[in-house]
Amino acid sequence: MWSVFRKEVSSFFTSIVGYLVMGLFLVLTGLFLWVFKGPFNIFDYGFADLSLFFTLAPWIFLLLIPAITMKSFSEERKLGTLELMLSRPVSTSSLVLGKFLGAMSLSLIALAPTLLYVWTLHDLGTTEGNLDTGLVIGSYMGLFFLMAAYTAVGLFASALTENQIASFLIAILCCFILYFGFESLAGLAGSGSLALLIENFGMKAHYESINQGILDSRDLVYFISVCGCFLIFAVLQLNRLKA
Repeated sequence: MWSVFRKEVSSFFTSIVGYLVMGLFLVLTGLFLWVFKGPFNIFDYGFADLSLFFTLAPWIFLLLIPAITMKSFSEERKLGTLELMLSRPVSTSSLVLGKFLGAMSLSLIALAPTLLYVWTLHDLGTTEGNLDTGLVIGSYMGLFFLMAAYTAVGLFASALTENQIASFLIAILCCFILYFGFESLAGLAGSGSLALLIENFGMKAHYESINQGILDSRDLVYFISVCGCFLIFAVLQLNRLKA
């Protein structure tokens, strides 16, 4: 698993992909939060908190994480190296976990510089240091679990086809449905217990719950289950190709 992980991380930084993903994420969040006028501009918002960043980030990662994962297995299949990897004395689950950890590492490296936003807002408030640290930590944890779920979905999509563009589009569609689709369905169902049940099948409800600074075991179980299911789907798909 660790050899696959090291190979995956190395492949990101020996090509332009890793730098492009990190640059795009930081440029887009920076422009929307600090430069462009609109609903995500912190200066227009008037409050020294990062809630706008944590509202914006899931939508940017909705595009960037599928871009990271789209080549994970698709490229291997197209080049004919997947069969070689599957024939080695490495279990399919170890291969998938190595790819998963590698893609997650790149996402976390891209996210790390946003801690500068925390420091900036810490000093921007009318009262210096008037920032809810617990809420910020909870929001970063929520974003971490959401990124993990997106990555697992992206790996499964990459295992389905050797076409990277198709993998990219499948991952975006699946992540969009899981993040926003169930909330839309819940809106059609009204405002009763059925609507709440449908909404809780989606990522957004659990992500926003963690963002409140409340670490509920139900939210953790949800994200771990989503990650586990899609990683298992990826393993099953690779085993089918192996057979």
